[in-house]
Amino acid sequence: MSRYPDHLSPSATSPRSNSSKSRARREPSGVFSLFQAPQIQQFKEAFQLIDHDKDGWVTESDLREIFSSLGIPPSKRMLDDLLSSRPGKSPSAGSSYDETRINFTMFLTMMSERLFEFDPEAELREAFECFDEGDTGMVKVEEMRKWMSEVGERMDQQEIDKFLKSSFTDRQGNFNYREWIKVLRVNDDGDGEEPQT
Repeated sequence: MSRYPDHLSPSATSPRSNSSKSRARREPSGVFSLFQAPQIQQFKEAFQLIDHDKDGWVTESDLREIFSSLGIPPSKRMLDDLLSSRPGKSPSAGSSYDETRINFTMFLTMMSERLFEFDPEAELREAFECFDEGDTGMVKVEEMRKWMSEVGERMDQQEIDKFLKSSFTDRQGNFNYREWIKVLRVNDDGDGEEPQT
C-alpha cells in the first residue's frame, strides 16, 4: 500500500478530463515580493525609458541609445559588462540572442541586487565616524548640532533637539551613535524614522 494518495500514484488515472484541463498557473518571480507596488511601478517606468524600441527587452542598441541621450559615449566593453551582469545567464561559452537581452524581471532582479548591497547601518556608522576622531563611539552634541543645521539636508532646531535630546546623549554632551544605530537596527520597521525615547 502506498503512503501517497491515490491520485498521486503512478498507476492512477487522471481524474480530470481533457475538457477540464487548464494551463499550469505560473507563479510570480520572487523578486516581486521584495518591493511594494509603487516601487515596482517606478522600476517599470525606468525600464520602459531604457527600452527604446518598446519590445519588452533591453538590448545593446537600447543601452547605446540611452547613454547617447545622456551624453555618455558608451564603449563596447561597458555595454557588454551591463548585459553580461544579468541574472539567468547560461554557463555556455557561446552567447545566443537571448543572452544579450534583459527583460523586466531580470532588470528588477539586477536592481534589487544593487539596492540590497547598500547597508544603511554601515553607511550611518561611517558617517558618524567622520566626527569621532578618538573612535569612542561618541560625538559631541554641539558639533553634530552645527553640522545638522548648516550642511546637506538642513534640519531645523526643533528636529535637531528632538534627535539629540534623547537617552543616547550623556550629561557631558556626547551622543552615543553606536547605541543609536543598534536601536535603529532592532526597531527598523521600514518607516525610516528614528526611535522615540
